[in-house]
Amino acid sequence: DITEKKQAEQAKTALADDLARLIDTANAPIFGIDINGAVNEWNQMTVSLSGYSKEEVIGKNLLDDFIMPEYKASVKEVLENALNGLETANYEFPLFTKHGTRREILLNATTRRDAFGSIVGVVGVGQDITEKKQAERYQTALADDLARLIDTANAPIFGIDVNGNVNEWNQMAA
Repeated sequence: DITEKKQAEQAKTALADDLARLIDTANAPIFGIDINGAVNEWNQMTVSLSGYSKEEVIGKNLLDDFIMPEYKASVKEVLENALNGLETANYEFPLFTKHGTRREILLNATTRRDAFGSIVGVVGVGQDITEKKQAERYQTALADDLARLIDTANAPIFGIDVNGNVNEWNQMAA
């Protein structure tokens, strides 16, 4: 029956539209490339994060045009692996925005397949972990500063754990 086929096609189109809208408005940067590395998806969060509009990137080679030279080899490996069916989770790399700002991205690179199972590209879903990395660097620097302060203090400083064992001992306590 033609009516049933038409309804099925309309349902597929509606689902495809819903999924496209979901990807475009997701609260995570999502991009896609074809088997040649050309960008074919660039959602709103990726626009916001990178500073590059969708129009500026669609059809351009992700690796050649948007990845800094010192990171091209490792990003290329992740993308090639995904194009060969080997997906990568939790890959960290720096993304440099259109204006030169460095953002730390945690990326999952997933193989994209067509309806017949053939590999047609890669979908990258990321997470901006810049603030997390900054907080980690701050905590490390603070811990190092406190350790130096304790070690070089002009008074003996020592610490004990809950069992009464000494676990900290500065130079003046020696």
